[in-house]
Amino acid sequence: MDTWLTSEFDYNLPESAIAQQPLDRGCSRMLVVDAVGAARHRTVADLPEILQSGDLLVVNDTRVIPARVFARRRPNGGRVELLMLEKHASRIWEALAKPARRLRPGTVLEIEGCDLVAEVRAVGEDGRRHLRFNLEIESHLERCGHVPLPPYIRRADEVDDRTRYQTIFARQPGAIAAPTAGLHFSPDLLTALADRGVEHSAVTLHVGLGTFRPVKVDQIEDHEMEAERYWVSEATATAIRRTRNAGGRVVAVGTTVVRTLESAAREHGEVEAGSGRTELFITPGFAFRAVDALITNFHLPRSTLLMLVSALASRPGAADERAGRDRILTAYREAVSAGYRFYSYGDAMFVQRAGSRSLTRCISSSP
Repeated sequence: MDTWLTSEFDYNLPESAIAQQPLDRGCSRMLVVDAVGAARHRTVADLPEILQSGDLLVVNDTRVIPARVFARRRPNGGRVELLMLEKHASRIWEALAKPARRLRPGTVLEIEGCDLVAEVRAVGEDGRRHLRFNLEIESHLERCGHVPLPPYIRRADEVDDRTRYQTIFARQPGAIAAPTAGLHFSPDLLTALADRGVEHSAVTLHVGLGTFRPVKVDQIEDHEMEAERYWVSEATATAIRRTRNAGGRVVAVGTTVVRTLESAAREHGEVEAGSGRTELFITPGFAFRAVDALITNFHLPRSTLLMLVSALASRPGAADERAGRDRILTAYREAVSAGYRFYSYGDAMFVQRAGSRSLTRCISSSP
């Protein structure tokens, strides 16, 4: 594996390219990058033409909770924003607080809009606090919590975000951000894919700070991923095994699915059912065992997600790894030039793993 600098995964993006509102599901553009780096401009609605009978889509069925709340400190009423990260025990949550400086152990917070009260029990790094609530908070969050839109969406959350920042697959509550590739899918698109012979199965990875934590080190090998919880059901493991045995491809819907499947894959490539916490950091040179292709959105410069996509477009070996990274950055520059919409509410990419079976026959024509 070659040594990489974080700066080698940088690109320029005008702020006007960052999508602030979603399109209707299935209406986004999609840049298709095949195994040799050729790019074609298609749409998400073209997926039934791009995929083949016997391919399997694997989606993330995590559900975003309204994890952003606002609180007042007792007794002076100073306002605090909290992002609820993870439940550790009954009524005990880890949260990211802003501002956090005055939230010392024993500080009491009254949550705006509901009957929740929290006491700071412990102080962590980077604004993290362990809070003990007076009640179980999940049902209350539905009333007083806000959709945790990412900071590059420069507006307050709206009523429509409650449904639009949630995939149609969402079943398991626990994420603080949407697995955004899944936002493109509609029931009609799933029906069209099923008619084509393309089925789907689900895994769960609760998207947390590990997915979005910025890379602040110069060399990417020094970056540490935060653990995120995942589950792979026996039904999904069986569907993947059946797809492999029949010669079909496993197509991950989102980088969280890639990290889940590769974390659950054994050396021989078989995905095992089970659960755990993954800290897997996928960079160029990674030997993929479970995933053949990826549907994903466009990611931030210098992010672990951009590094993962670059890895998928690479073969192991220094020269090939850099060629894969170059293919992805070239595609990103083409997307910027062509006016694609970026990030969570933006357009999509379809990236085939380097060395896997070609999609050239399927993508050669324009929509």
